[in-house]
Amino acid sequence: MLNCLKERNRNLAFYDIFSEEFSEYGRVISDLDVSALIAEAKQMPYPESGSTYLPSVVQFEATDAAKQIKDAVFGTLDTQIGYCYGHSDTLNATEWHFSSELNIAVTPLVLILGKRSDIKDGRLDSGAMKAFYVPAGAVIEVYATTLHFCPCQISDDGFGCIVGLPTATNTPLDAPVDDSLLFRKNKWILAHEENTALIQRGVVAGIYGENYKIRY
Repeated sequence: MLNCLKERNRNLAFYDIFSEEFSEYGRVISDLDVSALIAEAKQMPYPESGSTYLPSVVQFEATDAAKQIKDAVFGTLDTQIGYCYGHSDTLNATEWHFSSELNIAVTPLVLILGKRSDIKDGRLDSGAMKAFYVPAGAVIEVYATTLHFCPCQISDDGFGCIVGLPTATNTPLDAPVDDSLLFRKNKWILAHEENTALIQRGVVAGIYGENYKIRY
């Protein structure tokens, strides 16, 4: 699959999460049993179009795996286990948190990642970003210094990605703030200049260059 993705996306640097290149963006976690979480996620029907993100899913958080994630990944901080799933194949935007994010691939998927240090004066060249193939069942930590956004599908069936974060991340702000990039609690975001839908919602247009579309 990786070779196929590389061949069909020659305009984008493409790796997988087991490559040395990924070590700058995150790490693979191999000692967590997330089978119960994946089984729960597979029971949830996909939207007909577009993607859905649920910051917190009660049935996920009731599993033993959720307790392990809270202790082992987030140092016993209150942790939410949510779900991002549906249909997406384009960069469109990038976000970051003041914390790592845990991703569990329910399906194979692609993450388009960058570095916060590549943002210069509120602008980001998409050419600095790289794509990483994540096989189904993989568990990864995406570092707080890593730019990321909605996963991309590698089949017409869509994608599914379980997401662990400190509680209340990605939920609405309680009051307006001075930081124009802070869109939700613990969620800073830049939209690609072509993403008019996000820009109309108040997200700053800060990504220029190609708005990468993953071909599979």
